Amino acid sequence: MRVVMFGYQTWGHRTLHALLDSEHDVVLVVTHPKSEHVYEKIWSDSVADLAEEHGVPVLLRNRPDDDELLARLKEADPDIIVANNWRTWLPPRVFDLPRHGTLNVHDSLLPKYAGFSPLIWALINGETEVGVTAHMMNDELDAGDIVRQEAVPVGPKDTATDLFHRTVDLIAPVTVGALDLIASGQREFVRQDRSQASFFHKRSVEDSRIDWTWSAQELDRLVRAQSEPYPSAFTFHRGRRIEVLAAFVSEGLYGGTPGRVFYREGDGVVIVAGADARYGRSHGLAITRVRTEDGRELPAAEYFTSMGGYLTARP
Repeated sequence: MRVVMFGYQTWGHRTLHALLDSEHDVVLVVTHPKSEHVYEKIWSDSVADLAEEHGVPVLLRNRPDDDELLARLKEADPDIIVANNWRTWLPPRVFDLPRHGTLNVHDSLLPKYAGFSPLIWALINGETEVGVTAHMMNDELDAGDIVRQEAVPVGPKDTATDLFHRTVDLIAPVTVGALDLIASGQREFVRQDRSQASFFHKRSVEDSRIDWTWSAQELDRLVRAQSEPYPSAFTFHRGRRIEVLAAFVSEGLYGGTPGRVFYREGDGVVIVAGADARYGRSHGLAITRVRTEDGRELPAAEYFTSMGGYLTARP
């Protein structure tokens, strides 16, 4: 089939690479200009560079809503559009233009975690598996019929970075497998159960701020979700910001006020956590490694030279 590809960052790069390696013919690529947004500088393999290396025409757009773009799409005469990590809404006059419509590739197990940063949100929320879904695009974001979907398990120590590497490897088989089904003439696919749908916003600095009323288990997942190269989870100690780079859920139960710097356990320093911590039935978060405002990384046991005091959400 003749394919026009819309995509950005490493997700789009992997998708384009899979299309170029397939039996399908990529006739045009549309991608975003480079961005300085903190999350868009991560996993930033260039779709434009890969397309140009293979002699595929490239258009740069922030939004796909101008007449020139529509004319170029009509000229390309695609059988299908394939989109992955396109950051703005595709209007119906674009996604309905090809003979077979538009196939969107999304890094979650739809209908859950539509929208943005699905791997990070899924890890924070304790999901046991994540994956990649190829679905037909309609006028509701990430809501069309599912053509192909594959999952991978989430381990107890996995970080968002681990899950990125595991799911990005699913892009090629999911995308090409879905295209092959469509090319074979299949038109009926799996409808999403909209009662199970959830939609998440882009992450920002505020979403990495530690709230010590969260349980230790939730905070452990937050720290792992905000692993390098993502902006780290952070808190404040004596008015100064520190980033929590590594932690674990304490063995012991610790009572008191959330945020209290309390006790050394193994290689960690336990911080009281959880809205019900006052009852003494909650585990704490044992921090093992931190980064200070001046960029120094050190073991928590070296940073916290004495127990007592509090970690707070703000200075």
